[in-house]
Amino acid sequence: MKQMIRLSFVVTILGLVLLSSGCGKKAAKATPPAPPAPPTPTATLAASPEVIQQGQSTVLTWNTENASNITIEGLGELPASGTKSVTPNDSMTYTLVAKGPGGTQNASARVTVNEKTAEVAPPSPSEEELFARNVKDVLFDYDKAEIRGDQATTAQSDAAFLMQHPSIKVVLEGHCDNRGSEEYNLALGTSRAESLKKALLQHGVPEERVKTISYGKEKPFCSEDNDACWQQNRVDHVAMAR
Repeated sequence: MKQMIRLSFVVTILGLVLLSSGCGKKAAKATPPAPPAPPTPTATLAASPEVIQQGQSTVLTWNTENASNITIEGLGELPASGTKSVTPNDSMTYTLVAKGPGGTQNASARVTVNEKTAEVAPPSPSEEELFARNVKDVLFDYDKAEIRGDQATTAQSDAAFLMQHPSIKVVLEGHCDNRGSEEYNLALGTSRAESLKKALLQHGVPEERVKTISYGKEKPFCSEDNDACWQQNRVDHVAMAR
C-alpha cells in the first residue's frame, strides 16, 4: 500500500515538472520579408535642332521617372519632364542629373553652335535694269498722234519712274507702220513723240531730261503686213539716253 502511494506521488511530481517545462517554452516569432529596393531613376534628354547658328535657339526636351531631384547644369532644378528653349553662344553638352531613392541617372544632349555667316545682300539693280523693268512704250491708233485712253496710265507710270530717278534722261522715239509716204510718217512720228513728251512734262518731268526723235516707218518692230504687226509699229518707244 505504501509503495502505491509512493509511486502515485512520483508520477504526480513528474507531471508537474513536465507541465512547468512545457509552459516555459515560447513560440518562435515569424521574420517579416525585407522591403523591396526603390526603383532606379530613368532619364532622357534631347535637343532639337542639334545644330544651330550663333544667335539661334534650340529646345531641350527631357523626361524622367522615379526621381525626386532633376537638374540640368546651368538651368537649375527642373520638373520631372518638360521643355526649355536655350540660346547657347558656343557648342556645349547639356547634362541632366536625376536623383531618387533608387540612385542617380544621367542623360546628355550635345548642341553644336556654328559661327553666324555674314549675310551677303544681293547686288542692287542698275539704273539700266530698273529702266527696262519699269518704263513701257506707248501705243497709238492708226493715223493718230493723241495718247489713247488705255495708254494714259502707261505714260503716267513712266513719268512717276522718271521722277523717282532724276539722273535718268530719255529719248522718245516716234514710230509708224509702213502705210503712207516716208515724209508723212516722219511727221506723224514727230507728233507722237511730242504728244508723249507733253504728258511727261505735265506729270513733273523736267523738259531738259526729255528729247524726241521720229523714225517714221524706217525702223519697224515688226515686218509683217497685218493689223497685229502694224499696231506694234504705231508706238512711242521710250529709250534711255546715253
